[in-house]
Amino acid sequence: MKQFLTFEEVQDKCNQLMERYEIDEEKFYKIIEKWAEEDATAEEKIVASFQELLQTVSDEMDSMEANVKMEATCRLGCAFCCYFPIIINEMEAKMMKKAIERFPQERKQKIHLHLLDYYEKYGSKIDQITTLNYEEDDDFKRKYRKSFVPCPLLDTETNQCMAYEVRPIPCRTYVNYTDPAFCEENLMPKETVSFEFLYEQYMGALNEFMQFLYEEGNTAFINYPDDVYTHDYLANWLRTMN
Repeated sequence: MKQFLTFEEVQDKCNQLMERYEIDEEKFYKIIEKWAEEDATAEEKIVASFQELLQTVSDEMDSMEANVKMEATCRLGCAFCCYFPIIINEMEAKMMKKAIERFPQERKQKIHLHLLDYYEKYGSKIDQITTLNYEEDDDFKRKYRKSFVPCPLLDTETNQCMAYEVRPIPCRTYVNYTDPAFCEENLMPKETVSFEFLYEQYMGALNEFMQFLYEEGNTAFINYPDDVYTHDYLANWLRTMN
C-alpha cells in the first residue's frame, strides 16, 4: 500500500525549500534572449517563447521536488482542481489561443467542437459565476468551486486537459503530495501546495520580451502593454474560440 506524505511532512519540506532553494531566474531570461535573436516572425517568437517559459516553470518545479524528495500524487484522470476559477491576463489568453491554433488540425477541431458543446451546456452558469469579484471577494474561489463547472478545456469523459502543454500557471503550479483522497473529499483541500510564486519569473521574462518587441515596433497580435493589465476568467476568454 502506497504511503503518502502527511500534511505536516509537506509543510516541513516546503519550509526547507524556502530556506535553501534558489530559483534559477537565468533559465527564464535565456529563453527570451534566444528568441530575440531568432530569424522568425514576431508571432512565432511570441508563441514559442510563451510555451518555453511555461515549460520552464514546470521544470523548475521538478527541480524543487528533487531537492527535497517530494513526488506529486496527482495522476492522469485526476481532475478535481479543474473546477477552480482560473484568472489570467489578456496577453496570456491571446497567447494560449494562438498556441492552440497551431495544434494539428484534428486536435484543433476537437477542441473547437468541445467548446461549442461546453458553452451551450454551461454558458448560463458561467454568466453567473464570472460575476464573482475575484479582486474583492476573498471567498470567490469557494463560491466558484461550489458551482461544479469544469474548466472549458477539461474533457470530462477522460478527465484530461485538451491543451495540457499550454495550461496556465495556476493549473501548472497547483499540486498535491498527500493522499489524493483529500482532493476528492474537500472543495478546498488545505493539503495542496501552490508554486504560483513562479509566476513572477515567468511573467517578468515574458513582459521583458514584449517590451523588446514593442520597442522594435511589432508586437503582432498583442496590444502591449494594455493586454497585460486586463484580467478575466479563463472561461470568459475562451468564449471567442467556440
